[in-house]
Amino acid sequence: MGSQSRALVADGSALSIRMMGRMRMERDGRSVDLPASRKLRALLAYVALADHPVGRSRLCELMGDLPSDPRGELRWYLSKLRGVLGRRVVTAEDMVSLDLADVEVDAIEIDRAVRSGLQTAETGLLQGLLQLFAGDFLEGLDLNRSPQLDHWLTTVRRHFRSCHAAVLAQLVGRLPAADAERRRLCEAWVGVAPFDLRAQATLLAALPQAEAERHLAAAVRLFEAEDMDPAPLRLAWRGLRAAPAAGVAATDLVAPSAAGPADEIAPGRAALAVMPFSEPGTPEAQAGLGAGLTRDIIARLARLRSMFVIAQGSVFALAERGLGAQDAAERLRVDYVASGVVRRRDRHIVVAVELVDTRTQRIVWSEDYETADGDAFDVLDRIGDAIVWAVASEVETAEKNRAILKPPNSLTAWEAYHRGLWHMYRFTKADNRQAQGYFSRSIAADPTFSRAHAGLSFTHWQNAFQDWEDRAIETDLAYHTARRSLLADDHDPSAHWAMGRALWLRRDQSQAVAELDQAVELSPNFAPGHYALSFVHAQSGDPQSALSSAEYSQRLSPFDPLLFGILGAKALAHVRLGHFEEAAEWALKAVARPNAHVLIQQIAALCLALSGRIAEAQTVAAAVRTATPNCRVDDFLRAFKFPSETEAVFRKAAARIDLT
Repeated sequence: MGSQSRALVADGSALSIRMMGRMRMERDGRSVDLPASRKLRALLAYVALADHPVGRSRLCELMGDLPSDPRGELRWYLSKLRGVLGRRVVTAEDMVSLDLADVEVDAIEIDRAVRSGLQTAETGLLQGLLQLFAGDFLEGLDLNRSPQLDHWLTTVRRHFRSCHAAVLAQLVGRLPAADAERRRLCEAWVGVAPFDLRAQATLLAALPQAEAERHLAAAVRLFEAEDMDPAPLRLAWRGLRAAPAAGVAATDLVAPSAAGPADEIAPGRAALAVMPFSEPGTPEAQAGLGAGLTRDIIARLARLRSMFVIAQGSVFALAERGLGAQDAAERLRVDYVASGVVRRRDRHIVVAVELVDTRTQRIVWSEDYETADGDAFDVLDRIGDAIVWAVASEVETAEKNRAILKPPNSLTAWEAYHRGLWHMYRFTKADNRQAQGYFSRSIAADPTFSRAHAGLSFTHWQNAFQDWEDRAIETDLAYHTARRSLLADDHDPSAHWAMGRALWLRRDQSQAVAELDQAVELSPNFAPGHYALSFVHAQSGDPQSALSSAEYSQRLSPFDPLLFGILGAKALAHVRLGHFEEAAEWALKAVARPNAHVLIQQIAALCLALSGRIAEAQTVAAAVRTATPNCRVDDFLRAFKFPSETEAVFRKAAARIDLT
């Protein structure tokens, strides 16, 4: 940081650009005059922080109300930039970028440090970062006639306020309770993030009792003025007074559900707000479907327990105050916001939904659903099911992709868990081993994280099912890690899902079905639970129930990473029903999935043989032998749990294609 980290330009002088606070440029510590144009300064910041070159047409859009020759105006702006940055302004074809490799930019340094992980950063680095926060990002720079650029400014300011709060939180956590500097940093933390309960609780712990009570009263008034519930803050204060011993961690006294949504820096589950679905043009007497659908979606998402879901009271209160989705997301400090519109059109109801990543303002997912007006009361079930699992799946995918981009040594428990999921769903022995490592790291960081235990159980289940490791040992490990998941949170459907699969490995079918039934009872929209039920019933339970559960799972999650398994379960259920042609068709669909493993290939080969399609069956069988040279039908039957009559059917099929 500071003068030691400044890069030298070609003439030996050091150049820096400050974007925190009012924008300024310095060369060797001396101020460099920047053009007075506010748009030009905003464009400089936009292109400097862009991850890739920006198209000229995009820059013209950002600048808003330009004259009849927007590209000519842009050329003027670029010429002014070259006047201060010279060769660093790079234009190639229709793209514009800045080469700032030899320039120190405070915003870029902050962002780079945060992406590398503040938890592992040295204290000296954190203190240096803190000095860079001289104010809000591009403070005082507002562009009322450039709405897109203003929108970008709002988003980036929110990002850097989160970064500032995260740096302060890290420094506070490294200082002893009696350190005078700790109080100053706590006050700064609350100043940056006044509605962060962790910050407020930590400051209360640092203040003498009389001061703390005065601060608590002021904070309560602040929360109430913003229609936010101050009860968790009062509870934290009572906890602090009841446990005054030195070394008490104030943040431990803030319940996870009350600690505020996790922002992009703080560890914890992703936070989601579902804003009330609007009903434009609907008479007040007929309105209410949007609100009912919203409440139902919030309740169902909360039951999944896979993310922090803002309570309906908060989102409805903000909506009543006229706050839109973006403003509400900023107020609630959530990672994702879902919103929707309900319209009645020609005796039909159309529901349009979108999910936005608030950190990037990118639309992650959007979809339109339509139903007959007469089916209005069924909308909550049929459309609600689809929306709930789509939102949950898209958030999980986005979090997996985000975790993959982070350095492994900087991952939080939440991020390590999603990095593990990414490897787990690749269904190879090597990836399964890597997934185990990430799930174990997640558990070490947070032993109460039930989903990490459930993920670890699934990796042991895979080792046993695919015969990658000793089957008996891995079966026991799958069971014991599932038990830990249940101990961590027995209301998490994933915990019961993991236990159900582990009990199936132990050949305890009735208890396995009971656990899987519990998973879908806790959360009817938990697609993996419905698939696992179809998997178990397809082999030795009720094949019709298997088909029903598979259909429901596929309807909930049509692009599920386990879709090959859902389709394979349908194939097995049809074999047990004697529908060999249907079995072959579903098996071919299963084996066509990109992550289908060798056991799915075996299902396809045997089902094709049963349907009399011998040439196709032999082609798939050849692929099985290539992947597993010594593969035999006994290996297949040992992996699954079929009744004796079904085993006999598969042995006859195997004899027809030389898989005996």
